[in-house]
Amino acid sequence: MKIIGIGTLFSGGRGIDAFQQALAKGWQAPSPLACRDRTLPAYQVDLDGMADRTVLKKLRRADKLSKIAVVAASDAVADSGLGAAEQQKMGVIVATAFGAHATTFAFLDGILEYGDAAVSPTIFSNSVHNAAASYISSALAIQGPTLTVTQFFFSFQAALQLADAWLREGRVEDVLVGAVDQVGEVMGYIAASRLAIARDGRIKPFVFSPAEAVPGEGAAFFVMSSRDRGSAYCTVDGLRFHDDLSGPVRSDLDILDADGLSIDESSYISSLVPGVPAAAYAPLYGSMMIGSAFSCAAGALMLKEQRCFASPVPDNPRGLAIVREPADSSIEFIRCIRYNCSTDRAVIELKKA
Repeated sequence: MKIIGIGTLFSGGRGIDAFQQALAKGWQAPSPLACRDRTLPAYQVDLDGMADRTVLKKLRRADKLSKIAVVAASDAVADSGLGAAEQQKMGVIVATAFGAHATTFAFLDGILEYGDAAVSPTIFSNSVHNAAASYISSALAIQGPTLTVTQFFFSFQAALQLADAWLREGRVEDVLVGAVDQVGEVMGYIAASRLAIARDGRIKPFVFSPAEAVPGEGAAFFVMSSRDRGSAYCTVDGLRFHDDLSGPVRSDLDILDADGLSIDESSYISSLVPGVPAAAYAPLYGSMMIGSAFSCAAGALMLKEQRCFASPVPDNPRGLAIVREPADSSIEFIRCIRYNCSTDRAVIELKKA
């Protein structure tokens, strides 16, 4: 399946152009997030600072998670160049690790404060996991099949599997598939309690152990198509889970999702191949279980532009072959690699269109 449109929304800005500028610019400091009795660095989306609020006018009752998802999804569709008739028939798949957890906690607070009979029904409707997908379909007038995939580390990969199945079955010709997650006060508190937080705000992907995290939020959406289009970013050539590490590996660049969500991320070392450079871009948008979607966006951009972007935080105590400087490069194949806490592996394979 071919990627013909990309939309992103993260702390660095809105749209694939803003994401490309962030990749070229390098690391930027996160903002402070207040979590009960402590403050920690976090990469947060500023919806109030958006210049174009056209889409948000349709979402006055939506929560932050749904707004982030709709903005990124809308930009992906616009970037694809699909007409209104094609857009109406596409499928929608939203991946998330935690869903609208901030809204869920707000709903529970309402029950405790006002009782079952007086809690806000709007907050309740926004707290369900499928709310973001419903808002996307409504705001973009999409009438195709709509589904939400919820899983911790591999939710985006599972969404790609489903999108590929829909395209192969001929159920739809185009699928809008993406991932979204949010940083809330409770999640920030849990992260500060359970993870090693990088107090200097720098995720160091190639340190591996002990790993440090900086919570992040955002969304990355893609329009996937079964049709041949000259404007495609790249092709999703394969998706592998728990694959055998033996044998030859065809790759011009490996993008690692090492972002500090596991205290020990040494498993990534076994995926590195001598002679194949590696990069990691989590320091640009933060530690997110759906960070693979942003890695996929970075890989698609590099395949289309034929340009490698430097790893934003190049700390490299093991002397690995990492991308230190941006440069034009002949790239045919990229692997996006994610490990979970159980050292299970998922690999998204991207190929030049």
